[in-house]
Amino acid sequence: MSSYTKASTQSFSINVEDYAILVKRIAHHMMARMPPCVQVEDLIQAGMIGLLEAAKKYDASKGASFETYAGIRIRGSIVDEMRRGDWVPRSVHRNGRRIADAIARVEARIGGDANDQDVAEELGLPLADYHSMLKDSASSQLYSFEETYDEDNSTLEENELSQPLVSPLDGVENDSLKKSLAHAITQLPERERLVLALYYDEELNLKEIGQIIGVSESRVSQIHSQAALRLRANLQD
Repeated sequence: MSSYTKASTQSFSINVEDYAILVKRIAHHMMARMPPCVQVEDLIQAGMIGLLEAAKKYDASKGASFETYAGIRIRGSIVDEMRRGDWVPRSVHRNGRRIADAIARVEARIGGDANDQDVAEELGLPLADYHSMLKDSASSQLYSFEETYDEDNSTLEENELSQPLVSPLDGVENDSLKKSLAHAITQLPERERLVLALYYDEELNLKEIGQIIGVSESRVSQIHSQAALRLRANLQD
């Protein structure tokens, strides 16, 4: 262990090496939503930086366990690294906004949930092309949830840090936004709610979720992306 690692953990009696498996678990979990060009080793390296920062800043008096606090810092460090690397092309962000706007228009018009075919027709695209757009948007949606988080989670109480991986609700700073987001999640179609719950709360990977709900791994990714974009459409005001 490096002298920096020892210095950063000494005051809390935390051995960073004991939590390396946590970094690997989170990195592999997040890898499923990254572009193909990203290597899991890059995520692990970024996650280790987050772990070291967590060891330096952890305050047990705030109520959260170190593993819970570290999990949030690790995930945030990985997302920050992906942002700095500009892994997601601008066209993908633009298409994400197009999809969110299309979902909002369709649901305002029909007064219900827009399905895949509805959105594809609204965009003037074949269904296969729409699904391809959703696949490309998968990695960018990882960031969209994170953009509502408080950068310094050290002031949060234990009940706000109950999940070892960050769900769409964890760390939301504004109480009104948090309530709106919680309500928007309850309004999602049942399958989309289930995918989010299995991915964020149960920490299952896309393959495992697909086995549970009886669809392919790529279809789970599409459902997750569409859920994120539907939330974006419902919360854009």
